Amino acid sequence: MSDAKKDKKKKLSIYEEEKVQSPLRTMVRMFFTRKITILGLSVFGFVVLSCLILPFFFPTERLFVDSTQRNLPPSGNFMKFPKTLEGNVRQISAGNAFAAGIDNDGNVHVWGNLNEGLRAVPEGMGNVVQVSAGLSHVLALNDRGEVFTWGNDRGGVFKLLDIPGEAQEGDIVEIYAGDQISVALDSGGDIHVWGNQNIVSIRASGVRGRVKQIALNNLTAIALLDDATVACLSIVSVPFDRIPEEIQGRTVKIASNDKACIALLDDGTVTAWGLNENGLLDIPENVQGRVKDVAGGRSHFTALLDDGTVESWGSNLLKQADSPSVSGIEQIAASYYQNYAVDGNGKITTWGLKGYFFGTDDYGRDIFSRLLAGGRVSLFAGAISIIISSVLGIIIGSISGYFGGRVDVLLMRFAEIWSAIPFLPIAIILSYILAGNLGEVGRLIMTMLILGILGWPAIGRLVRAQMLAARENDYVLAARAMGVNTRNIIFRHIFPNILTIVAVNLMIRLAGSILSESMLSYLGMGIMEPTPTWGNMLSGSQNLTVITVYWWRWAFAAIFLGLSTLSLNIIGDGVREAIDPKASGR
Repeated sequence: MSDAKKDKKKKLSIYEEEKVQSPLRTMVRMFFTRKITILGLSVFGFVVLSCLILPFFFPTERLFVDSTQRNLPPSGNFMKFPKTLEGNVRQISAGNAFAAGIDNDGNVHVWGNLNEGLRAVPEGMGNVVQVSAGLSHVLALNDRGEVFTWGNDRGGVFKLLDIPGEAQEGDIVEIYAGDQISVALDSGGDIHVWGNQNIVSIRASGVRGRVKQIALNNLTAIALLDDATVACLSIVSVPFDRIPEEIQGRTVKIASNDKACIALLDDGTVTAWGLNENGLLDIPENVQGRVKDVAGGRSHFTALLDDGTVESWGSNLLKQADSPSVSGIEQIAASYYQNYAVDGNGKITTWGLKGYFFGTDDYGRDIFSRLLAGGRVSLFAGAISIIISSVLGIIIGSISGYFGGRVDVLLMRFAEIWSAIPFLPIAIILSYILAGNLGEVGRLIMTMLILGILGWPAIGRLVRAQMLAARENDYVLAARAMGVNTRNIIFRHIFPNILTIVAVNLMIRLAGSILSESMLSYLGMGIMEPTPTWGNMLSGSQNLTVITVYWWRWAFAAIFLGLSTLSLNIIGDGVREAIDPKASGR
């Protein structure tokens, strides 16, 4: 390579480089030379992009409430069955966030979100032929007709794990576990019920000696009788007791969820009744006349068709109705938000809720999706409030600094009085007074206005100080001499020269604005539930039990909020040092 080319590729010294670079280019170069600044920019960019983009893939249902999903810890293993069960499965039953299965040797396996009670599988059960998983407990039946149970007994109040004597006589043929309740069907067609019957009411009289199958939901039980008729066993009126006449005498299998019931008839058709929420009663046309088996989840149904395929319909909020394209299926299981299908070779296919990345809150809502949606609200509210305070501060500060004299004294004394008012009490009082009967959008606008109106004095004083220093510069005097009007001098000549300093301050104040919004929401004076924000998601940390036991309900919101504010402060420091290189040496 020639010496000329070597000289051309030689890096310029800092003094030579500054001669050929514009001030803006020099500032940008210095900004990106600090690794900590790049890290802060990357973290904040990641948070913003996550809150803007990911909610389209992980939508949140603000009004979703499900007591069966309350306070579940972060997990993704709800349907992660043991590998030893693959190809060797006899039966599977799913609970709210776990499942139980038995292999061909009669051994019991449990997996998913397991507490200590669910892990405590009894020993010496022998050859287990059936398992049934409920909300938080499991029933098992062996080949001698003996029943076993384990799980969370809710403090023993409802005797959920105390199997009654009549259900331990060795002639039980079917078992059913539900929401804090258990049912056993004996060989004589009688049912035995124990557990919390204050929630699930079941009346066994009138059907004794006639029951062939039971379907449980969160209110009652539906019974298939020996004459192929169906009966609702509820003590009180429920949507399930309006049983269609056309299914009586023709039903071979029943299933139920918390909103509707479904009956499989002798000709392979199915009929549903109850509440038509999420299309539960809108049975797909392609399944009629082809159904071999049916199963019900929390808010969906799954059917096994005569060609070995499966079809699900109903609510699909947690992907429980996304039935896969499989064939050769011989057995299905559906409960709550999970589905299992087993083919002739024992291969297991699952679909539905795998778990919650960040756990659930006390309403059963997914914290991950709410964290993303809450981030959009918190970041948006913080940004708009900063824009409001910036507009007010820039206008008042510019007028005060440029004109000086009595105008300056009057405006700055007003700003000092305004600043002397304690922010938090005034923000709470204004929020309480203005909130009234405002809706969600109204409270959001109110919060942004309160933060914006109360936050302008600091920006106003900064702009005033810069305006006082800049108004005596030669270019300002030249503009005056040329007859340029005052508004153009302030906002077209002076303000662009102090914009970078103001921008640094706004970047740092944005972090404070996000914290202020979160603080108001945390105290219940800002944006309220069910609209999520990082602040109201942190409100649960006021409870010692939540802090120590249900840590995921506040920890992730605190992490995202802390990362956002910290990265904004780092970015602001980086911009300030890029503008004023001497600052880094102080």
